Amino acid sequence: MNPIPSPSAPPLPYLEGYSPAVLAQVQELLDQDRLGTYLAEHYREAHEVRNDKALYLAAVALKDRFLKHTAPLTKVIYDPKLLLQGEALGTLSAVPRAQGSRTRTRREIRVASVFRDAPAAFLRMILVHELAHLKEREHSKAFYQLCTHMEPDYFQLEFDLRLYLLHRDARLALGAETRR
Repeated sequence: MNPIPSPSAPPLPYLEGYSPAVLAQVQELLDQDRLGTYLAEHYREAHEVRNDKALYLAAVALKDRFLKHTAPLTKVIYDPKLLLQGEALGTLSAVPRAQGSRTRTRREIRVASVFRDAPAAFLRMILVHELAHLKEREHSKAFYQLCTHMEPDYFQLEFDLRLYLLHRDARLALGAETRR
């Protein structure tokens, strides 16, 4: 049985599918304004990957370490439209390009711009996720095994990233209310 949320309780959009007990703990952190403190304590390390070139180099370094025998990446960029258009935080696309009589496939990773200022662990997690799609197209058991091979704390980072996005949205909403 799902508990009925109270009218004052804000929805937890990034945590759909989690147990009511987990949702209650997160709601308590939000209500007590401790979610930001929790995240700051666990994810202090910032990154220097501020532009597309640095992002490309970071992705290629991970790919070369774990996925040497996969197709090369053509482009890795921050995309400001990604998070705004839905739930996607990153994408891997294979774009066919005709060159004379040959067709070459360009593999491009686009990462939501929110990761430019996110903690280093979250950027690494999203890069690992998108790189895993080079070998495993679907979110299958093999896909997640590959993710945890490249990043052993993958599932904790994914959950905490959801908390980070929830906290970020709450701060943005609070900022919008104070401007009214």
